[in-house]
Amino acid sequence: MARVLLAEDSPTQVVMLKALLEEDSHEVEVAADGAIALDMIEKDIPDIVVTDMQMPNLDGLGLVQQLQRRQSPVPVILIAAEGSEKLAYQALKVGAACYLPKSAVDDSLLDSIDRVLSLMETEMSYKNLIEHLDYNEYQFTLDSKPALIDPLVNLMQQVAGGLHLCDDVERARIGMAVQQALLNAMFHGNLELSRQQMLDDEEIAVEGEASLVESRLNESPYADRKIHFRANLGLHRLEFIIRDEGNGFDTSELPSAEEAEDLDIEGGRGLVMIRSFMDEVSFNEKGNEITMVKRTNDSAE
Repeated sequence: MARVLLAEDSPTQVVMLKALLEEDSHEVEVAADGAIALDMIEKDIPDIVVTDMQMPNLDGLGLVQQLQRRQSPVPVILIAAEGSEKLAYQALKVGAACYLPKSAVDDSLLDSIDRVLSLMETEMSYKNLIEHLDYNEYQFTLDSKPALIDPLVNLMQQVAGGLHLCDDVERARIGMAVQQALLNAMFHGNLELSRQQMLDDEEIAVEGEASLVESRLNESPYADRKIHFRANLGLHRLEFIIRDEGNGFDTSELPSAEEAEDLDIEGGRGLVMIRSFMDEVSFNEKGNEITMVKRTNDSAE
């Protein structure tokens, strides 16, 4: 159970979202706009904020900006209606933890809350040791096993947090970008599953029968492919390189970073978040390797 502050000006949406959250045992408080939400956070910090993008007095973008200025440790999930893509992109750039199109709220909001809070709560068991670290380099070769992703993301978050490179919200954003890139490498790269195939697979799942994902995790050539992960972590710069053994994709079809805010908000959500949370994102020519760079504020680069 989490303490959720819901910032939403539509009474209809408040009833629907509040019921959804409370059904999952979350404790919900409601603010009619961003300004009221900001006052409520000042008095009592919730575990997470779920906010509409378009509200009177202070919209979702303004709320995120104000929380960043005040260095508030609360993560924010944005709910964006059609036409709010540019605002959502800007809010992600300045500090929001996640966003959802309104069409995906019923299916994805609860999972998104769990995911963000899980990344926020990463245990910092190596914190005292990592504080004395100047530079660290990692290299892993992973089987296409989903269970390997979260421990690796956890480790990267511990190092980033231990180096005092960021606060808890920014550490969660870094973790989410790495997690999304690893998931893309596994499911879209090695298993060659499109987003639509995965959605269809969930909808038509039959108890007792292997899903398409489960089948490919156990058949060649998909199950034989590896994910190659490298991380170079220093005091001023974090670099993550993730390569799969799939067929890649045509990188010329990707929009530029400047055009990313105009991506279809539902179909391109993963890439939008990666580009928003990292300072540099690039792909190799084949399209099966992504390089992500995060710089600290005091970096001279």
